[in-house]
Amino acid sequence: MEKLYHIQLDDSHGAKYAILPGDPGRVEKIAALLDNPRFIGNNREYTTWLGAIEGEPVLVMSTGMGGPSTAIGVEELYMTGVRNFVRVGTCGGMHLDVMGGDLVIATGAIRMEGTTREYLPVEFPAVADFDLTGSLVAAAKAGGYRYHAGVVQCKDSFYGQHSPGRMPVSYELENKWQAWLKGGTLASEMESAALYIVCQSLGAKAACILNTIWNQERRAQGLDDTESHDTMRGIRVAVEAIRHHILNKK
Repeated sequence: MEKLYHIQLDDSHGAKYAILPGDPGRVEKIAALLDNPRFIGNNREYTTWLGAIEGEPVLVMSTGMGGPSTAIGVEELYMTGVRNFVRVGTCGGMHLDVMGGDLVIATGAIRMEGTTREYLPVEFPAVADFDLTGSLVAAAKAGGYRYHAGVVQCKDSFYGQHSPGRMPVSYELENKWQAWLKGGTLASEMESAALYIVCQSLGAKAACILNTIWNQERRAQGLDDTESHDTMRGIRVAVEAIRHHILNKK
């Protein structure tokens, strides 16, 4: 096949698995944990390396920030043969139990964004694949990491979250934020809903693990708010989860 327009990849990689960070700067760091990693492409926000886990080809490709670029990347990777997608990214904690440095495994996402509305009605839930998510949980437990599994909020506007009061629609942002908190939402980020809905529409499998940077709700209540920019916990769990999934499929 010809290389696809946005990601500039064809199907010669042979991979059924892809690890998806948002940041292109994290791709090589993730690929270094795979066997025989090599750079295979870079276009726009999509930087791609190819390696292997247990002899199975695995791609690592950045998606950039937000739903639109994530959706395009997943669509085109699917066209090249990828069927299992694991996002590894960062989030801000919302639930008071979620602290900086904790891992959040997103079992589902609140669709507070626009991309997925062009796929399915908003009443359709954005949920993770059960098996892939189970592999993330197993890997987090095996690694001895502190983690939480549950629903996250997925939005389009970073500053709509952090400076809602100055937005003309502050009444909506602030009221909905309180609703998400009362519902037990764990954390906020920007890509999981698009990943889940696109994969559900395609019949692919997806899961997501997030490194918590901070928790603005803990800070607002005067609680300790550890800030952590260490992304390696989530990266290691994502790699080991794919290993677990491959070994249990053989």
